[in-house]
Amino acid sequence: MRKLSTVVTIGLLAVSSASAFAEQSCDTVKMADPGWSDIAATNAITGFLLDGMGYKAKVDTLAVPITFGGLKDGQVDVFLGNWMPAQKGFYDKFVATGDVTQLAKNLDGTEFTLAVPDYVWDAGVHDFVDLNKYADKFERKIYGIGSGAPANISLQEIIKKNDFDMGQWKLIESSEQAMLAEVSRAVKKQKFVTFLGWTPHPMNVQLKMHYLKGGEKYFGDTGSVFTLTRKGYAEACPNVGKLLTNLSFTQEMENSIMAEVVNKKVSNAEAAKAWIKANPAVLDKWLDGVKTVDGKDALAAVKAKL
Repeated sequence: MRKLSTVVTIGLLAVSSASAFAEQSCDTVKMADPGWSDIAATNAITGFLLDGMGYKAKVDTLAVPITFGGLKDGQVDVFLGNWMPAQKGFYDKFVATGDVTQLAKNLDGTEFTLAVPDYVWDAGVHDFVDLNKYADKFERKIYGIGSGAPANISLQEIIKKNDFDMGQWKLIESSEQAMLAEVSRAVKKQKFVTFLGWTPHPMNVQLKMHYLKGGEKYFGDTGSVFTLTRKGYAEACPNVGKLLTNLSFTQEMENSIMAEVVNKKVSNAEAAKAWIKANPAVLDKWLDGVKTVDGKDALAAVKAKL
């Protein structure tokens, strides 16, 4: 009888410890940023809300393949940058298999494909099939983003398959910032250049640019961005899960925050807070049914941080 009592006590302690760990693990929300301006902005918005609710957002800069692997392995809780259909390959490998959860759509009407400056467009480059007509002027180079990014993989597939007669072209992989710096240098010299462009992003204001048609097989026409979580996260941390389900953004919102960062040299956190302060009505939807970490009204707590 004594042994049974001891076993029961140990079992209860184990359950209690597991519950305490589960609650504690929800206090810090582990998020990923591939080094993209738009995700830095949405992470900043989410981080401000979580902070006001008494949680801590921990953001790690991780390449997209590492992010998906981290979500599968439970090392990453949340990723706000599941661009579709650009990330369909990763979706098929991780989300469709049930290893990672696609929780909610957070943005609509995105574009993500090759782009050219206005003077290249005016010269007649409007479509992917036009690129190789001016191969020498482009030096057969495409400027992409970080290695392993789904869009880069699509461009490598185009080259490998010799689609659009681009089998002899070369993909230059670099960070978003390095790519745009290269484009800016080309624009100053009026050189032909083609690069990965997307909206929302400050590049659409900073550069006179056009998106090419013809690549829909690889990049889709227009797309959406989804919020991903590790499997079971919304069930284990339902309050944060409710917030993430509520969160949706607009092109205007993201572009405004990103422009503030670029033009005024402020941090994403400062720009996100300033935007929310100027547009507090968004909090009603975002925080509907959401509590602070200690069960109080999240709306009042977050507004007190403005």
